[in-house]
Amino acid sequence: MSEFKTRGGAAWTPLYLTEIDPVTCIGCGRCFKVCPQNVMTLYGVNDEGEILGAVTQDDDDDFDGDLNRKIMAVEHPDSCIGCNACSKVCPKNCQTHVSADALSA
Repeated sequence: MSEFKTRGGAAWTPLYLTEIDPVTCIGCGRCFKVCPQNVMTLYGVNDEGEILGAVTQDDDDDFDGDLNRKIMAVEHPDSCIGCNACSKVCPKNCQTHVSADALSA
């Protein structure tokens, strides 16, 4: 039974972000923009699928021409508050969320 409640007193169960599928993620950044807790980081990826490093929003670095695409990754999972805003804006449905009840079990 959930111990979480909305401001109005309705039962609510947080859904915590646990992972993002790097194959499906297109690195659009929508989830990053809506996250109030800075849980995710955008990374550059080369043709072989190797992560090259973090990319900032103002960064036009192409990692010496090796940048093939960008992906989002869960960087600070313990900061997630379970609001689920990130999954609502994700066009690829590439995120995995786990309910607070399941994590505490």
